[in-house]
Amino acid sequence: MSMTFYWYPKCGTCRNAKKWLEANDIDFEAVHIVEDTPSKEEILQLIEKSGLEPKKFFNTSGKKYRELNMKEKIKDASVEEMAEYLASDGMLIKRPIAAMGDKVTVGFKEDEYESIWK
Repeated sequence: MSMTFYWYPKCGTCRNAKKWLEANDIDFEAVHIVEDTPSKEEILQLIEKSGLEPKKFFNTSGKKYRELNMKEKIKDASVEEMAEYLASDGMLIKRPIAAMGDKVTVGFKEDEYESIWK
């Protein structure tokens, strides 16, 4: 089974995560998160499998997040609404997202990757 790795090539954190996956011989399919943004359904599945709060999927330090005033919009939003926002623009999604089977990680922390993906 191959991992799906949602990333943005210009993002340094994404490049570091990709290097880690390659160095550890983990088979993955790289998906450009902006050119091939996951659908609302895919995002809902990722949220569910991750066990994380939906708000953790937002790139809160991104320009788009601030421009669109997402902090206010998602304050009282349902999971469905949040997934819709995320699916509307790949730049709103925190990256990278690694998904395989029933495991999902958001962002890149080497120790987390060590314990989950090795």
